[in-house]
Amino acid sequence: MANTNFDEFSLGIELGSTRIKAVLIDSAHNVAATGAHDWENRFEDGYWTYSLDAVWTGIQDAVAQLMNAVLEKYGSPLTTVGAIGISAMMHGYLPFDQEHHQLVPFRTWRNTTTAKAAEELSQLFCFNIPQRFSSAHLYQAMLNQEPHLSSLASINTLAGYVHESLTGMRVLGIGEASGMFPVDGTICDYDAHMVEQFDHLLDQYNMPQRIKTLLPKVCKAGEDAGILTPAGAHLLDPTGALQPGALMCPPEGDAGTGMVATNSIKAGTGNVSAGTSIFAMVVLSQPLSKPYPEIDMVTTPEGLPTAMVHCNTCSSDLDAWVRVLHEIAQACGAQLTKGQCYDLFYENALKGDPDCGGLVNFNYYAGEPVTGLLDGCPMLLRRADASLTLPNLARAQLYSTMATLKLGMDLLLESESVPLHSLMGHGGLFKTPVASQRIMASALNVPVMVQKTAGEGGPWGMAILAAYRKNRKDGQSLADYLDHVVFKNLECTVCEPNQSDREGFVAFMERYTACLPAEKAAAEALKQ
Repeated sequence: MANTNFDEFSLGIELGSTRIKAVLIDSAHNVAATGAHDWENRFEDGYWTYSLDAVWTGIQDAVAQLMNAVLEKYGSPLTTVGAIGISAMMHGYLPFDQEHHQLVPFRTWRNTTTAKAAEELSQLFCFNIPQRFSSAHLYQAMLNQEPHLSSLASINTLAGYVHESLTGMRVLGIGEASGMFPVDGTICDYDAHMVEQFDHLLDQYNMPQRIKTLLPKVCKAGEDAGILTPAGAHLLDPTGALQPGALMCPPEGDAGTGMVATNSIKAGTGNVSAGTSIFAMVVLSQPLSKPYPEIDMVTTPEGLPTAMVHCNTCSSDLDAWVRVLHEIAQACGAQLTKGQCYDLFYENALKGDPDCGGLVNFNYYAGEPVTGLLDGCPMLLRRADASLTLPNLARAQLYSTMATLKLGMDLLLESESVPLHSLMGHGGLFKTPVASQRIMASALNVPVMVQKTAGEGGPWGMAILAAYRKNRKDGQSLADYLDHVVFKNLECTVCEPNQSDREGFVAFMERYTACLPAEKAAAEALKQ
């Protein structure tokens, strides 16, 4: 094994909301090694943020773990790799001056501080601009007359920032770019009319910058996005073992990597990514009849229009309950790992009453634009005659992870009659077999498929994009590469909607929507 040619391998690094993960795949796109680093956002001066020092500490830890795993598995150090791709949590706001000094802390997708800007831009463009879009953050800073704007030379997303640090090239994959500013997929660039409209806003605020000079250059999947420089190699691996020269693919957001990881980039396909946040992506064959504030329009990594229903919170509250159960198990002397506690929790959810015995749970750790909440707080509600059991609690937790998603998906599937034959699920919520897959199929009334790589999710998808950058043949589309190379023999499980679960979820949603005012009042009462 000592003569393994790692030049045929590809590396994907994704900076998620709670974990930075590195995944190395071999020439057959199988996972060869992984490394991970846990991290958490911080709430500072009114914003959810991560420091850039934490970014590099986390990346270096994940890469070091991966390199150790390679050495142990293959008997030789990882000194070169054929291609690398960088992904991260979508959009947000990272502004820099001309010398590339950071002007304000990273404002993540989780912030709900741009409501006025998002609303005004949506009206101006006749196009839904979500609060997390970089253009909404920039315009809100303009509305607030923030002093950093006088020094502003560029803005980026987290994926774009890391990529630029590794390569010296300020580029962004079209899927992630479409979450900074609306794009025109037919020309692979920012929408020209909206660019002109935003430049008028810059003039009104006496800002000399032009929006296209502030934004990264747009690239499609497979296009040249530079190579790993010596400085970039040192950032990934300060020990100096990893050498420069790897091909770099355009950086993407976790939405785009999820689409790749589930082979959901053709019209009529869709996927749902469920972890700290939850979002569904449905590739459209025709435009929607009108803009919806609950539906974001982005693109695939090749530029096809894609409807996204994005919800800020998914598994955080469920994770907190499992932590409590794990602590109870430890206090009782039970030798259960946290993973085993998760499995037990999910298995019990399937034993719960279809309507959760009357329990209602809100999993909101932050504001939720889909339901119009500026702030949120986790909250479990029940009448005195409700059936509070472990199975019902577990089922209510799983229901709540996808309840807000259901509200947005109904607009696509019912109001707009968008054709969708199945959804491919991936992310941490699907690591335990069957439970979340079966419940989501019933909640959305569409078959849900899960692959054996579901737990790897975005980092594996990013490694695939890196491999495509290196291996694609002339004229070979990403869709063809996925169909005929990557997913040719990959197996998956399918769960169909269950009528009893579906009726139970409908009853849960009736109580859920009726109790939204209580959630809003609780969030306001507990707001710090």
